[in-house]
Amino acid sequence: MTSPDSMVSVCIPARQGSSRFPGKPLASLAGKPLIQHVYEATKRVPEVGQILVATDHPAILQVVQDFGGEACLVTEPCRTGTDRVAKVADQLAYDNVVNLQADEVLLHPGLLRDLIQPFLASKASIGTLKRKLSQKDDRENISIVKVVTDIRGRALYFSRSPVPCWRDGLADNSDDGIWMHLGIYIFQKKVLQEFSQLPSGFLEEAEKLEQLRALEHGLSIMVWETQYESLRIDTPDDLVLAESFLQSKEERK
Repeated sequence: MTSPDSMVSVCIPARQGSSRFPGKPLASLAGKPLIQHVYEATKRVPEVGQILVATDHPAILQVVQDFGGEACLVTEPCRTGTDRVAKVADQLAYDNVVNLQADEVLLHPGLLRDLIQPFLASKASIGTLKRKLSQKDDRENISIVKVVTDIRGRALYFSRSPVPCWRDGLADNSDDGIWMHLGIYIFQKKVLQEFSQLPSGFLEEAEKLEQLRALEHGLSIMVWETQYESLRIDTPDDLVLAESFLQSKEERK
C-alpha cells in the first residue's frame, strides 16, 4: 500500500482569458481539449494521488467534469496561477502540492517524477525543474524563461533574458550552460499558503514571473534537472506544432 507521505496532489490552474490565446484550455488538440491532455498525462504519474483543476470559467469546469476529472471554480481575481492554487489548498488531499500549468502536456511521466521524487526526499519547501537549452532553442525568446542556480541547486535568479551573459562571447560548439526553466512547481502546502500572502515585488512585476516573489522575500527554491520534453502551448501557432508532433508520434507507432 502506498504511503500518503509518498503521494502528492496536483492542482492545474486553468484560466479562460489568456491574453495571447483566449480560451486556450478548451482548444482542440488531436480531437481532445488541451486541458484533457494535461490531465490524462498527469494521471500516469504513480506519485500523483489527486488531480484538481482550479478554473475561473464554468465552461472549463464542465468539460473537466464531463471527461471524469475533478474541478472547482475560483471566481475571485488571482494574481497568478500559483495564487489560484493556494485558493483551493483546503481541497487538496496531500501535504505536498504540484502546480502544473494547464498548457504543459507531459510527454513522459518521468518529467514530473524528476520533480516529485527529489522533493519528497529533501527538506525543500519549494521546488521546480530545469532543462538544458538545446541549440535549436531561441535563447532570446522571452517566452522561454531561464534559470541560474548555485552549486547546490538553489535558484539564484529566473529571467526572460539569456542568463548568464557571456561577456566575451561563446566559443564555437561550446556548452553555454544556459538552462530553461519549466514552469512546474512543488510546494509544501503550508509554504504555498504563506507564498500567496506575500506582496508582489519589483522583480516579479518587471519580469512577470511569480517565482521571483519567493526569491525577493528570501524563500529558497530548489531546482532539479530533467531531460524529458513536454509540449508547451503558449500561442495558437504552438498548438499547430503540437498537433503535427502528436500526429507524427502516432504514425511512428
